[in-house]
Amino acid sequence: MAVGKQLYYEDVVEGSNITQLIKQPTTTQLVMWAGASGDYNAIHYDKDYALKQGLPGVIVHGQLAGAFLGQMLTDWVGDKGNISKLSLSYKGKNFPGEALTCQGKVIKKYIEENQHLVTLRIWAENPGEEKTLTGTAVVRLPSKSDT
Repeated sequence: MAVGKQLYYEDVVEGSNITQLIKQPTTTQLVMWAGASGDYNAIHYDKDYALKQGLPGVIVHGQLAGAFLGQMLTDWVGDKGNISKLSLSYKGKNFPGEALTCQGKVIKKYIEENQHLVTLRIWAENPGEEKTLTGTAVVRLPSKSDT
């Protein structure tokens, strides 16, 4: 969705893909995330420590990848939409310096208690197209009939 454009419930089509978000996390960003989140596990910023733990190098915090999925959703729903539910499951690793691609697909749209809701399947992929983070989300959108 273009920046500044509001998505409305009536615009959503079941089975359609939502606008993807591609991030390029850096080791600097991982250190900043550690400070913001309180997750100071050295596998996220110390290459030697990560190697000693059997990892191929520093890895991106799973919660940071989850935050990127949240950003994708909030970008998609626009200023008048919001995330009602978000559930994530960690499946693999992402590495700084590599593209982390966030994607989603509309599964269902419905009205419940006068709220216009959309359920989505969401995921993050590494450059090898391995799904490293999967989940579901429910977003609430404004209706054109409410404007």
